[in-house]
Amino acid sequence: MASRSSILLATVALAALFMIGSCTTPLTFAVGKDSKPGHLILTPNVATISDVEIKEHGGDDFSFPLKEGPKGTWTLDTKSPLKYPLCIRFAVKSGGYRIADDVIPENFKAGTTYKTTLSI
Repeated sequence: MASRSSILLATVALAALFMIGSCTTPLTFAVGKDSKPGHLILTPNVATISDVEIKEHGGDDFSFPLKEGPKGTWTLDTKSPLKYPLCIRFAVKSGGYRIADDVIPENFKAGTTYKTTLSI
């Protein structure tokens, strides 16, 4: 029969594993200092995302894939300015896609970090 101390120890160990497994980071996107209409550079604060795409305000789909660059940056070059605010869809390495709605505002400022409502 298990002693009280071993049951308590097992309970504490399971609680610690649950807490470690459920830790998440609020997701933000920094707009690169060289960004301007038609040239957008985004840097997420987490490295566990891929396949980043943009949907314009009023758009029906995510029709602007960003190119992954060095140091965790994602870049989009367009011939005409985008319609803001922008929604961002991305794959999470742990599985599935997430969508951050209206992250980059119309009056975005290069060098500014914008918060999402998501945690990764």
